[in-house]
Amino acid sequence: ENRVPTPETDFRSAFEVLDADRDGKISRDDLRRFYAGFSYGSEDADEMIGTMISLADLNSDGFVEYDEFERVLGGYNNRKKVSSYGVMEDVFKVMDKDGDGRLSHEDLKSYMNWAGFSASDEDIKAMIRLGGGDDKGVCFDGLVKILAVDFSG
Repeated sequence: ENRVPTPETDFRSAFEVLDADRDGKISRDDLRRFYAGFSYGSEDADEMIGTMISLADLNSDGFVEYDEFERVLGGYNNRKKVSSYGVMEDVFKVMDKDGDGRLSHEDLKSYMNWAGFSASDEDIKAMIRLGGGDDKGVCFDGLVKILAVDFSG
């Protein structure tokens, strides 16, 4: 069955951000690389990485393939919020450097640059608008809206 991805179900852009080596699956190394850009102690990061992999790795092969990733995040769009939604909350906390519960323009810009996306100030402003944010930035639900949009067109 060929289903057309919709903004609500297509988490490809979020997946690609985490899949650092672009091999089509998220490994512990990918996540280590992801968290290395942020000021976490390595024990904290390792614990978080272990939790994220074990939550999402449904076939227990040590990797998170896209369909597993989508199932984890897609659970949020179903009738109830799934506990594995915490994966995105971890991503949010990592990006929210000052811990104020909002991703500011600077938070997003430094994250995008770190992740290898060349995002202009205009791009960042557009992302914040897309996420329903304001001058102070965008909240967690806003980040989910931003990441659920497929930037590849």
